[in-house]
Amino acid sequence: MIEKDITIINKLGLHARAAAKLAATCNRFASTIKTGSEGKAVDAKSVMSLMLLAAGQGTTLHFEFEGEDEDDAFNQVNELIAGYFGEGQ
Repeated sequence: MIEKDITIINKLGLHARAAAKLAATCNRFASTIKTGSEGKAVDAKSVMSLMLLAAGQGTTLHFEFEGEDEDDAFNQVNELIAGYFGEGQ
């Protein structure tokens, strides 16, 4: 299992389009991927669950990746968030 805290850095935070991109990325993998903060964890493959986190810019989310492709899943998710969800800053 990989556990990592990742900070949401894009200006609009984890809004609808960003949540959809994150869920789509997570759904490419067989691994279980959970994320959340303050003890609340949700399925990162669900757009609605991600939206309920209300993660604005600067929010640090705790991610857990578990499964056969967890390394690839972690790398893709980390790149997506570090790349501002492809939206620029």
